[in-house]
Amino acid sequence: MQFPQSHNRTQLPLFDAFLPAPALVPEAPAHIERVETPEAFSEISLRGAAGSCLNLLAPMLRELSENNEQRWLTLIAPPASLTQAWLRDAGLNRERILLLHPRSKQTPLQLAQETLRLGRSHTVISWLHPLERKARLLLEAAAKEGAAQSLNISLG
Repeated sequence: MQFPQSHNRTQLPLFDAFLPAPALVPEAPAHIERVETPEAFSEISLRGAAGSCLNLLAPMLRELSENNEQRWLTLIAPPASLTQAWLRDAGLNRERILLLHPRSKQTPLQLAQETLRLGRSHTVISWLHPLERKARLLLEAAAKEGAAQSLNISLG
């Protein structure tokens, strides 16, 4: 059953009463260029079983692996449960993903910094826990230098 829709009727603002009033923001002068820059560093904290946490991350990782850029999605020292088989089963584009683990004298933080700084990855995801403020700043600076995004995932 279909109901005819009138195209000249306006939509009622059903949720406007629950939204805060918009703040009045003065317009920037015309001579000032507005540039929106994304944050270079982000962090997600997940609690629960490793499998459940990975299932929550799968859609985001899938989207990042399908990025149209010619650079990599790089995963630094991922948990043991994140395997090539899991990447395949989650529907990720494995041809655009690098899985990197630190060498003998290298820490995961150092590897993430180096990978970000090189700029060959559009996004570098690390699993560093706990992540101190200094480490966050180092990752952010390296991401800016390499024109990349740094994402740290803290599993608890």
